Amino acid sequence: MQPPDSKPQQQRTQPRGFMVLSILAVVLIGLNLRAGITSAAPLFLDLQEFLGYGAFVAALLPSIPTLVFAAAGLSTAWLARRLGLSGTILFALCLLSAGLAFRALPTTWALLAGTVAAMCGLALCNVSMPSFIRENFAQKTSLMTGLYTITMSLGATAASALSVPLALAAGSPTLGLATWSILAAAAALAFLPFMLMARADRPGAPATSGISPFSLIRTKRGLVITGLFSAQAILAYAIMSWLPTILISRSMAAADAGVILGVLQVMSIPATMFSLWLVNKHGMLRGAFFLTSISAAAGLAGLVWLPLSLAWLCAVVLGIGFSIFPLVLLVISFSGESSEETTAMSTLAQSLGYLVATSGPFGMGLLYSLTGSWTVPLVLLIGVTGVMLWLGVVASGYRRAVVQRVQ
Repeated sequence: MQPPDSKPQQQRTQPRGFMVLSILAVVLIGLNLRAGITSAAPLFLDLQEFLGYGAFVAALLPSIPTLVFAAAGLSTAWLARRLGLSGTILFALCLLSAGLAFRALPTTWALLAGTVAAMCGLALCNVSMPSFIRENFAQKTSLMTGLYTITMSLGATAASALSVPLALAAGSPTLGLATWSILAAAAALAFLPFMLMARADRPGAPATSGISPFSLIRTKRGLVITGLFSAQAILAYAIMSWLPTILISRSMAAADAGVILGVLQVMSIPATMFSLWLVNKHGMLRGAFFLTSISAAAGLAGLVWLPLSLAWLCAVVLGIGFSIFPLVLLVISFSGESSEETTAMSTLAQSLGYLVATSGPFGMGLLYSLTGSWTVPLVLLIGVTGVMLWLGVVASGYRRAVVQRVQ
């Protein structure tokens, strides 16, 4: 059996400059897709003290990304039919940059509004990227998915580690957050020539009627993939939102807590490479799901029962668990017969998945407010990893079926 990335395609050889721009686009977009989230996590307590908002806003703020991803993601297929896939991504990057910059205003409403706008941009990119990679790297889907998720981790690492120092240098946490708009603006400027070259290369591309994401929810595959995406998103966004706060509540310095979150993101890079190696060289998608799910459960258990001095070890093991994300993207990328069907599956999985995932960051904040302890929320997250493992095992069967079909 041929590996999935070597399946025959009827695809023209693209100019070298076009391919360089495509790879640059993947890298720059990936750098942005978690930086806007992890840059805020180490500053939540400082933002609350600086702006003076109450407990409800404090619980709502880390929940905004998943809520917006759920709502805005539904419009991606509609926008892609009107603006084209590359036009949708460029629009998303501009929206992301503007939203992040708006958070510089030292008011609670500006923080919330800017976060909503920025997360709308991220939502559009999140849904579009599996189709973008499939369309531009049909024979290197796994490789480019790995590069994409690795750059996401690099961006998240830099944002979590540099967030507090940037805020101190800028003189306020809101100005510190706004500095990340520069990275998004750079991605938009770099993506523009790719979009122009892509349109020139495909001047007569026919408009597509599109596939409704809601038609896929009636299928078992659609439900399983959506459930799998939901479970990993609950875990990822709950931890990215609250890990620094958990550590700060246990007497760790804010800057050190941001570094621990950075350690988690850094560890996800070699873990992602290893997980994709298991899939590409040995066809062990099911084994990769076992590795990532069990590692996530172990890292959460360590946060509950290990001393604070071993928080770095918990972050390392959780980083291995976070490498489940590219595995889910691979399942989505190969879930359709065309880029339109892949976009529809991505829209369904991410929109409903992020809506469900809102229970992660919001639920953790609410449970902590009610119990005064992080133990109950973390134990519940361990249960989520069990669901994640079960759905991953089921989805690994879909992967084999698709590989056989494209031979």
